[in-house]
Amino acid sequence: MADRIVVLNKGVIEQVGSPLELYNNPRSLFVAGFIGSPKMNFLKGAVASSRGAETIGIRPEHMTIVQAGGDFKGTIKLAEHLGADTFLHVALDDGNQCVVRADGNFAGGLGSSLMLKADPSRLHKFDSDGKTISR
Repeated sequence: MADRIVVLNKGVIEQVGSPLELYNNPRSLFVAGFIGSPKMNFLKGAVASSRGAETIGIRPEHMTIVQAGGDFKGTIKLAEHLGADTFLHVALDDGNQCVVRADGNFAGGLGSSLMLKADPSRLHKFDSDGKTISR
């Protein structure tokens, strides 16, 4: 991969930076969704407005499954077992959808309920124009 990347959106430069800079500090929803696989989760509604944003973003690897004290509750709709990782596609109780990276040996079944905790230091906030709100 290059040491500097230019991210274009319909011919307009969205952001220029190193791969890790774009990954860790995207300046827009477009860049946040473009860099990373699977892409960043975007959550709207009360969960975002309670944090002073139109949309919040959290990467699948920055969410953990917890027994109690979670930020979100949801139901597993799909589990992609990929060896070392399992990607869980979760329908959150608030109507949002997200993907969570779990251990490859994760044994939760489809339809199972779970609680998720987002790493607050890795949460991204975006305004109504899709631009990053400083943390």
